[in-house]
Amino acid sequence: MRSHHCGNLNIKNLNEEVTICGWIHRRRDHGGVIFLDVRDSTGIVQVVVNPENEQAFKIAEDIRSEYVIKAFGQVEGRPEDSQNAQLTTGDIEIKCSSIELLNEAETPAFPLDQSSEVGEDVRLKNRTLDLRRPEMQNNLRLKSNLTKSVRDYLENNNFVDIETPILTKATPEGARDYLVPSRTSAGNFFALPQSPQLFKQMLMISGFDRYYQIARCFRDEDLRADRQPEFSQIDIEASFVEEQDVMNFAEEMISESFKKILNKKLNKLPRLKWHDAMERYGCDKPDLRNPLQLIELSNIFKKEEFKVFSDPANDNNSRIAALIVPEGHKIGRGQIDRYTEFVKEFGAKGLAYIRVEGDNVSDLASPILKYLSEECLTNIMTTLNVKKGDLIFFGAGKEKIVNDYMSRLITKLGDDLDLLEGDFAACWITEFPMFEEASDGSLTSLHHPFTCPFETDLEKLGKLNPLEINSKAYDMVINGVEIGGGSIRIHNKSLQEKVFQLLGLSEAEAQTKFGFFLKTLTTGCPPHGGIAFGLDRLAMLMVGADSIRDVIAFPKTQSALCLLTEAPGSVTDESLDELHISRKED
Repeated sequence: MRSHHCGNLNIKNLNEEVTICGWIHRRRDHGGVIFLDVRDSTGIVQVVVNPENEQAFKIAEDIRSEYVIKAFGQVEGRPEDSQNAQLTTGDIEIKCSSIELLNEAETPAFPLDQSSEVGEDVRLKNRTLDLRRPEMQNNLRLKSNLTKSVRDYLENNNFVDIETPILTKATPEGARDYLVPSRTSAGNFFALPQSPQLFKQMLMISGFDRYYQIARCFRDEDLRADRQPEFSQIDIEASFVEEQDVMNFAEEMISESFKKILNKKLNKLPRLKWHDAMERYGCDKPDLRNPLQLIELSNIFKKEEFKVFSDPANDNNSRIAALIVPEGHKIGRGQIDRYTEFVKEFGAKGLAYIRVEGDNVSDLASPILKYLSEECLTNIMTTLNVKKGDLIFFGAGKEKIVNDYMSRLITKLGDDLDLLEGDFAACWITEFPMFEEASDGSLTSLHHPFTCPFETDLEKLGKLNPLEINSKAYDMVINGVEIGGGSIRIHNKSLQEKVFQLLGLSEAEAQTKFGFFLKTLTTGCPPHGGIAFGLDRLAMLMVGADSIRDVIAFPKTQSALCLLTEAPGSVTDESLDELHISRKED
């Protein structure tokens, strides 16, 4: 139907007769001559329609934005005063001989070149129109290239692409599962997988040695900008490996993809232990482009009378963290008040600060100075090695709360003060705690219950404080975004059962949920481990988008709705009866 794509034409095609197909991006009538900007997936080319060509001109007069046409004509050079340097085709145009109208279009819900002024709901409701925008076309093409790069790397390193089931059994996090009723087994349900975790481990037990899959995963949870109810995961597992083996090939794969697709080099990734990351950044997803770090000061305040600081300083579950802002003298009192209100949103009771206006204690300025001893202030200046002009913020209170709001303050200051250095900064976070305490006091897995503890911590499994146990888990973080996480897995049945017990699963519950898996562990399970990367999240990072919805063709809203298809929708009573489901009346 066409001889060339619009965006591929250039000065080399001068005097050639070509046929193009595409959408009308813009129509302009200049004194009887009609100019059509025709767009396809490769770009835009200008088509000139003169009134002498009655057939083409008549059609061009009635054409509107987003009409679909086929145009035939000769490539000519544009006059110098009308060349467009912003287009790859800006040096040429097509002198039209004939036009065929392939399809009309209603008035677009929004102009494609003004989409930034349109609400996201309008864009998602009219997604097919939104996807025609060059930004969205480029985003999805980059994601496709990313997928190819990952596949090429894994295939070249002897990983085998194996599909795992979509209809499976509910996971321990059952409340987050999407359930599918069984028509043939009344009252029973399949679950859509949150990940292929157990299947990929069983593939290692089956002797495949190296597995990968671009897996579709499903999770029924509250959504954020970087989450969707269904998402794609680069899922990888290997046998006879240790942590450094997995991290090495995963790092090589991601670095190679950045080089191929963005021509960006990722430096050798530093490795931070989880506890160190929490102390220095307040979170396990630090953005290393931001130079700001927390400094622990609890010891300095233990003997002070000022209870705002002395109480957390003497509490093992609390901390006092200082944050030095260089050239903080540029931050006025009004801005400090706004930062105080900001951290209060995340549990802070306030935000103490000290300005450094010279080299001595007498040169400090702050409302809290009258509550602190001169010895304490001297220790603060010495420990922090502050300079004239610095501003010190203090976070004091329960460790989890302080970490949360101070890490958010680091991010906000980095953005507000333009402190970020470089395009991409990546790191590994390692040695995560194996468990964390839920709000009801029970234990939950920080990663998942199949993560292996360190050999040195195995003896603690029988003691009273499992929160001290560290695991062979690792996350890759880029620009403050966790793009992948994995671990070495438990390959011993008795150890796996012990972990289930610590998580509150009775022997009967463990058998009901995981009996099939526990049995496979007794058939000769090799040591193994792996990692999974969020493909959508990684693509979002690479294109510089703020939401993974910008790298997914047909995403859901934050309330898990598809505005295009109006899913989820109702079903008939007959369909429910066939699935042995009754409808609950409001």
